[in-house]
Amino acid sequence: MDLVKFVEEQAIVRNSTPAFKAGDTVAVHYKIREGNKERVQIYQGVVIQRNSVGANETFTVRKMSNGVGVERIFPINSPNIEKVDVVSYGKVRRAKLFYMRALTGKAARIKTKRV
Repeated sequence: MDLVKFVEEQAIVRNSTPAFKAGDTVAVHYKIREGNKERVQIYQGVVIQRNSVGANETFTVRKMSNGVGVERIFPINSPNIEKVDVVSYGKVRRAKLFYMRALTGKAARIKTKRV
């Protein structure tokens, strides 16, 4: 098993992502291909969860779009992620913020941590 993990870690090209956790607001710069053109789209929202560890790690970002909650799952080591910017650090007491799906309006706010 250790050999498998070693080979997996060597094969993956790591992106340099800042330290963030659930509750933080991030802006993910994601490359999108439309035909033969490529552009960068910024997806900004609250991190709901970080899942798994190592090469398979993902994080889920939730944002409100025209009054509808939209969630998107990004692999940490995806070659399509250009960069991840942390907009603000949130103060939460959970590692998975699935309860945010049921909250609307002011109740859905997250306290910000002073840095």
